[in-house]
Amino acid sequence: MPETAETGLIVRHPAALTAAAPSSDAAVGTAARPPGRRRRNRHWYRLVSPVAVVGLWQAASSTGILPASKLVSPASIAHTAYTLMVTNSPTYGTLQESLLVSCERWAAGFTLGIAIAVLLAVATGLSRIGEAIADPILQALRSIPLLGLIPLFIVWFGIGELPKVLFVLLSALFPMYLNTFAGIRGVDSKLGELGQVLGLRRGEMIRHIVLPGALPQALTGLQLSVISSLLALVVGEQINATSGLGFMITQAQQFLNNSVIMVALIVYAILGLFLNGAVRLLERKALAWRHDFGK
Repeated sequence: MPETAETGLIVRHPAALTAAAPSSDAAVGTAARPPGRRRRNRHWYRLVSPVAVVGLWQAASSTGILPASKLVSPASIAHTAYTLMVTNSPTYGTLQESLLVSCERWAAGFTLGIAIAVLLAVATGLSRIGEAIADPILQALRSIPLLGLIPLFIVWFGIGELPKVLFVLLSALFPMYLNTFAGIRGVDSKLGELGQVLGLRRGEMIRHIVLPGALPQALTGLQLSVISSLLALVVGEQINATSGLGFMITQAQQFLNNSVIMVALIVYAILGLFLNGAVRLLERKALAWRHDFGK
């Protein structure tokens, strides 16, 4: 850009000024609809398809197209859920008590699984020796179906709380380990060279370069671990349980009470949506610097 000889001021070309300055319509539109409001409005669109599905479901049940013997209506499920919340049934207990027991089991197994997975991923991702020792065992274990472990877990740990927590732990461990390991190995080697030039010690290199670089992949693993651990919780709670949502499903199956089964399954689904939303919120906060394609 040219400068005037007398004043030394930069004189911009008119075309550059036109390109740099936003049009009045765009400015008005941006002022009228700030980004935060657009994002909030976009969240409401996610409710359209669930509400539409529930509406069609209720309409099919009301018209007799979908018989209650096959699938109860949303209205019946809502009434059953209300009854379970306000009545302490001798068969099922209360819904909130069962939910609390299930959440405690899930939280214990999930927390331990994520912590062990991160430690193993760091050990194998940063060390070839650690990878040679631990990775083959972990790859073999993740190939074993969880349902095949039920008889062994009953023999080894009985029918108490421990096998149920272990089911959740194993289901949370493997997705988190695989994604965190891949994230660590995917960190740009040039960043490591830069850290060496700056004189960073190994612990500082891990804390400031390796772990932040692996964070996007690790958060993806966290989302997968949430869903996998909830699925394992459903299985684990049906192993001679005396409380929890899985216990409600087992009891309702014996009494052929489809409404209670649907209530428990919907609570599982809502819990999964809530936890997945929490992880997505964490991802937006932790990766605020990253610009996604959809934004």
